[in-house]
Amino acid sequence: MTDPATVLDGMYRAEAEYFAAGGPGSASFALLAPYFAEDVVLHQADGLPFGGAWHGHAGLEKFFLEMSRTWESFEIGEQEFLAVGATSVVLTQVRARARETGRELEFPILQTLRVENGRIVEVHPFYWDTAAIASACRG
Repeated sequence: MTDPATVLDGMYRAEAEYFAAGGPGSASFALLAPYFAEDVVLHQADGLPFGGAWHGHAGLEKFFLEMSRTWESFEIGEQEFLAVGATSVVLTQVRARARETGRELEFPILQTLRVENGRIVEVHPFYWDTAAIASACRG
């Protein structure tokens, strides 16, 4: 599983399985762990309720818990792999409902994912309008 396309495909399938099994607090992160390096770093925009840098598997688990506190639902829609290689770029359409406000949003996320030795080592999600997302999540 060293080919970046195979790694990303497997990770997105595992992520769907993780959420289908109940997600953070219910499902085991072990479904996702094989796709991420032990020292993975996820960089979220600081202006988001789940913003900041999340380090390692423990950091990703905490990130998913924070996401579940923020979103009542978070549905992954159409995905387009714009570039696949050591650094891959994926455009994902999202439909989400904020837990605190009940507001629903549809928005794209453009992610760069860096893959080394068959594992994701770094993720940078880019949001078109972080202010709108943050506003929708706060009452």
